[in-house]
Parts: sequence; C-alpha cells; structure tokens
Amino acid sequence: MNKILILGASGYIGQAIYKELCSYFDVYGTFYSNKSFAENAHFIRYDLDYDGIDEIVLQVQPTIIISALRGDFAAQIEAHIFLTEYVKTKPCKLIFLSSANVFDAYSSYPSYEYDKTLSESIYGKLKIRIENMLMRLPQKKYAIIRLPMVFGNNSPRILEIKQCLQEKVPIEVFPNLVMNTISDKKLTQQIHYMINRRKSGIFHLGAEDLVHHDEFFTEILKSMDVEKPLFKNVYTSNFDRFLAVLPKDNKLPKHLATTNEDTLDYISGKNTP
Repeated sequence: MNKILILGASGYIGQAIYKELCSYFDVYGTFYSNKSFAENAHFIRYDLDYDGIDEIVLQVQPTIIISALRGDFAAQIEAHIFLTEYVKTKPCKLIFLSSANVFDAYSSYPSYEYDKTLSESIYGKLKIRIENMLMRLPQKKYAIIRLPMVFGNNSPRILEIKQCLQEKVPIEVFPNLVMNTISDKKLTQQIHYMINRRKSGIFHLGAEDLVHHDEFFTEILKSMDVEKPLFKNVYTSNFDRFLAVLPKDNKLPKHLATTNEDTLDYISGKNTP
C-alpha cells in the first residue's frame, strides 16, 4: 500500500485531498495552527519557518509526497530543495500542486502542458522555480499539477463572496479575465486516479472550456438566489486576458473530465461529481 504524506494537509485543498485518499491509503498530513488536527495521530505539526521538513519525511518514510504547502516563499524553496534531493535517491515520488500563474505573463491565449512558463507575479515565479527543480529529476519521480481557480462550498473564494454579501460590500470581478475552473471534489478524484495509475509528468487539471470571470461569479450568485449582486468591476487591460490551463497532451479519461458548468453545479448542490 502507498504511504502518502500531504504537506499542507490542514489547508483547504490539502484537507480535500486527505479526505479523498485516507480510506484507500496510509495517509499522513502536516498542520500548522489548527489545533483540532493534533488529536489525529496521522497529522504532524509542521512550522514551515522553523521546523525542518527532513525530520517529518524521515519519520513517515512515504512512497508519495503531495506538496500543497503555503507560507513564506524562501522557506518553501528550502523545503522543496530537500524534497527534490530526497525523492532522487529514495523509492518516493513528489506530486507538486502548481498554478495557472506560471503563465501569467502570457495573457493572449490559454496555456497547455508543454508551453514555456513565464510569470510577472512573485507567486508565479515561486511556482516556476519549484517546477524547474522537479523537472531535473527523472520524469517517473514527479508529477506537476497546474491548477486553475478551485471552488467548493468552503473554498476561500466562496467564503469571501458570502462575507461580502453579509457585509453588503461589492464583490470584485474581472470582466476581461478569461479563465477555467475545477471543483475540489473533481480535483481530488483526478489526483486519486493519478496515484492509482502511477501517472507522472505535467498535468493541467481544469475545465476543458473557458469562461469570463464576471460571468462565472454572476452564475454563482444566481445559484445563491442573489437577485441583484453588487459588483466592483476591475479592469486590468482593455482586452481579454487569459489565465487558463487547458489539458491537451496529458488528458485524463473522459469520466474524469470536467467543465465550468460542472463546477457551478457542484457549488450549487445540483450534482456531486
């Protein structure tokens, strides 16, 4: 049986992955501040700024490490330098959750798995740096998963919308931003499949169609029965700007494919993918 260590398992996406995998594998996770995880013997406290990741990895001795870490960028780089060296010499594979932001300097078209990365944001540059570390390994040793916007009932973006509604303040939307999405449920199913089938390389896990940011948020609010939402339109350019990761070369099976409509249906409770 695979022994899996999820770094950042107390975060939104990390928790979703843990819940999907824990019934099927021997799964461990790290947490930082949420003390409710301390009662779970499979969770280990990890302070990215002060603790060495080496102790936890050597304690668990995983066959798969899933990195969903957040926090100080310099500390993240240090942790991934160790992880890259570790998987190089051990019977272990690293699954790294990256982001569409590795392409945020290219705004004229959507991005595919083997497009050249280039970012203008500090966050995108961090993800590129870690990706480049992994790509020096043999391909069977890593999977890079680039994510679009992830949504679920308790996702940060949905909680932010609910807070804006409660406080009666405008919800920021970007009318010129063309994107794709994925639900937390579909994302975790896709990762589960990738582990079972020993998939490696670069993957774009997201809807196979595109949608404007403001249209998607309008549909979310419709599903919440909000008749006249208060929006603040933010224009970052005069033209459509793409921030979307589309699968082309490394597609998963059709039953795992998803659309933006699927994500909306999941948020609104119309289906459970």
